[in-house]
Amino acid sequence: MNTKELLQRFQESTARYVEELSHFTMEELTTQPSPSDWSIGQMYVHLYQSALYMQLANVEKCRIGSDVTTGDKTEIGQKVFAGGEIPPIRVQVPPSPAYTPVQPESKEQILEGLNAAAARMQEVEPHLHEISLAHKIVHPGFGALNGQEWFQLVEMHYRHHFRQLDRLKSELLQNKA
Repeated sequence: MNTKELLQRFQESTARYVEELSHFTMEELTTQPSPSDWSIGQMYVHLYQSALYMQLANVEKCRIGSDVTTGDKTEIGQKVFAGGEIPPIRVQVPPSPAYTPVQPESKEQILEGLNAAAARMQEVEPHLHEISLAHKIVHPGFGALNGQEWFQLVEMHYRHHFRQLDRLKSELLQNKA
């Protein structure tokens, strides 16, 4: 796994998200196509919060050996990492305070979150090779992942949500017509 290339792709994805953000008003960012759908803003919040508070937090747990486990990836986890991307399926979970991201308060909040995730990725990447591959944290769908795999998941997750962004943008345009 070339972590420098992963970081580069992640930075390109972040730049695209920042560029896309500039085209939305706050009203557009907080419009939900339906009560069970996230707004574009909620999707942005989900991206940087997942990166900072789940994926990169688990890289750190692997680094320090905290709460680590042994084990393997699930069958879907093996396929995801072998292919280098999350399948183009729409994942929907029932709305819940524990999982549903809050609406953003401002574009600045979103930019700060995206920039914080990007800065953390840049800090972490040079040290990934120091993390034991035996230190793993379980992902609820993909099974036991090591620190490098959690890092890779951040990049794959950002790419995966471009489909959702495109769908939500299309729904916004349809509702304006």
